[in-house]
Amino acid sequence: MRIPPFYHNPVWQRFLTGIVLGSIISWVVFLFIYGSLQENQTKLIRQQEDEIRDLKENIKIWQEEFKALNKKNEQKLTVQDIKVQLVNGHKYKLDSFSIFEIEEKIKEDVSIMIAKDLDTVYKSRDLFKKMIENKVIKVNDKRYRLEVKEIVVYTSLLIQLVIHLDG
Repeated sequence: MRIPPFYHNPVWQRFLTGIVLGSIISWVVFLFIYGSLQENQTKLIRQQEDEIRDLKENIKIWQEEFKALNKKNEQKLTVQDIKVQLVNGHKYKLDSFSIFEIEEKIKEDVSIMIAKDLDTVYKSRDLFKKMIENKVIKVNDKRYRLEVKEIVVYTSLLIQLVIHLDG
């Protein structure tokens, strides 16, 4: 079996030469386009890396400043209001005015805590709890003792009280 000698024919030689030259030219064009696209992608990635690095540095700076401001503001937090609630005043058939008077007496006793920072108030909560519980209040010719049910210390000092008959 013999392969026909088409490579001697000038038409086939031009055809094969065209295929070879076309493939070389298309390969060069492909490499040029691919290279320029990769170069653009590399530039974009470098720009994004630089931007990410800058943003991370900015975030770090902002977080440090934010932490410093939080510490500074935390030191400035003070008690600005005192709220006293008598939980079971109606159990002993006390009228609203009597409950109000009891709450106001306790507010007056604890009013020294206004404008104190939260840390000081929190540390001395046991002291004014004992101060309230040791106090005997006289209302309508009856003596009552107070028990502190709950104390919430924040910019508003909330004290919930339970009243008991003394004796």
